[in-house]
Amino acid sequence: MPTFSYKCSQMKKILVVDDDIDILFVIEHLLRLKGFDVRTHATGLGIPDIVNQYAPDLVLLDVMLPGKEGTQVCKELKVVHPNIPIILFSANAEKGKAFEIYKADNFVSKPFDVDNLINSIKFHVNKLVPAYR
Repeated sequence: MPTFSYKCSQMKKILVVDDDIDILFVIEHLLRLKGFDVRTHATGLGIPDIVNQYAPDLVLLDVMLPGKEGTQVCKELKVVHPNIPIILFSANAEKGKAFEIYKADNFVSKPFDVDNLINSIKFHVNKLVPAYR
């Protein structure tokens, strides 16, 4: 039976992936103001390498990305890093109805409510996780 532990209270690392530079800018600054360490990326390519190097506590991932769809990236990441929470977000609300199929932990629709987005991120980075990865 796995043991569970709370993630420590150090600054949480969030990887935000979106091809809209304006959204990346807004989310990055919003999360930094809330005390998060943030890294951004604008395509669906190279994300596994970034996750391996940056070791985020959570990935906020747009569904529609150049190079590779966010849904595919999500499924691939969950195979290698099943305990890293991934929140998909998109203006396409239909994608949100099936976020569990892609192994995502949550879905936030665009345009997003800032409080809803922050609360979802805080919930997922602070929940109990198995002690092993």
